Amino acid sequence: MRKSAVYYEYRGIMKNAEKLKCSMQPGRVYRRQDLEGFSTAVDRDLHTLVASGEVRKLAGGLYYRPGNNAFGVAPPEERELVRAFLKTDDFLLTSYNYFNQFGLGLTQVYSSALVYNHKRAGEYSLGGKRFQFRLVPAYPARLSREFLLVDLLNNLKRLPDNTAGVLENLKNRLNEFDGALLAACLRLYGRPGAKRAFREIHA
Repeated sequence: MRKSAVYYEYRGIMKNAEKLKCSMQPGRVYRRQDLEGFSTAVDRDLHTLVASGEVRKLAGGLYYRPGNNAFGVAPPEERELVRAFLKTDDFLLTSYNYFNQFGLGLTQVYSSALVYNHKRAGEYSLGGKRFQFRLVPAYPARLSREFLLVDLLNNLKRLPDNTAGVLENLKNRLNEFDGALLAACLRLYGRPGAKRAFREIHA
């Protein structure tokens, strides 16, 4: 008995979808445009892969081929989500939650991550996580305690905590930071208000 044309068409669709899946690295987030070179019918193949659970659709044309960890299917990393969304590696991922580690009296817990970048501003949900994108003129390639302290001073008036005692508490903890690196971060990334506050506590 001859197999029907529908069967062969189905096999062809599944084969093409499998080729697209193999072009996607586990754990990596892709924009639809990134995948156009790997399929002649990218929307159809993505639909097939999403329906089978091999690929997950996140938001705004973002797709994720899940990776695995010791607990099963691993969610996409925050940096992967932001990289695909911005289409660049030029950004700094941070959080106000890091300020709590300084022991200056701040205890508020924040659900959104911060993304300092040169392309987007606003709040977006990516893969079920909230991100606040901020356009800033400059930021370092990686986080340091010294940059985070300058960032705290930059954002002190935005924090919902009672910040009245933060600067007073900081006076007694400045020796915990690298003085030269702190001065460089303040010069490169500090706003006028942050520089003024630092002068007051350093006097």
